[in-house]
Amino acid sequence: MASKGGAVAAQVGDVGDVDADPSQLLFLKEFQVGDVEDVDADPSQLLFLKEFQNAETLLNSKVHMLLEQRKKQNENAEGESELSKGFMKTLNYTSRFNRFKNRETIKAVRNLLQQKKLHKFEQASLANLCPEAAEEAKALIPSLDGRFEDKELQQILDDMQTNRSFQY
Repeated sequence: MASKGGAVAAQVGDVGDVDADPSQLLFLKEFQVGDVEDVDADPSQLLFLKEFQNAETLLNSKVHMLLEQRKKQNENAEGESELSKGFMKTLNYTSRFNRFKNRETIKAVRNLLQQKKLHKFEQASLANLCPEAAEEAKALIPSLDGRFEDKELQQILDDMQTNRSFQY
């Protein structure tokens, strides 16, 4: 790490619950260099720093939904406060890369990916990136290479695309 301190974002509560309270979405924990073990993180080998080994993952679509809900709460509140630049940038990013438009689709895709022999990191990566071909998925998510035959991986991608195409 280059800086003397940093922040870790974490989900409070059950990340798999699409109906999570947006006011509990993120909290920041300050840490100093040295708090993290000197372990080389390598997502291509599914090796993560200790702080992230058991962390839950979020789909960009779910984050977008939660941020939109928080924005509406802010607009409806008396004494509406201005949302931070970071909040707005994150909302714009998730809006741009929002692949799944409703709760049912998010839940269906999450369930589909959880049924496969995929790590949580791979599940979130596949759902957030939505590659069209197995070769593209393996190029974007190297940990998939050698673990899945192209035909099996392509079926997963096709099933995800089917869920996307049946959105409202």
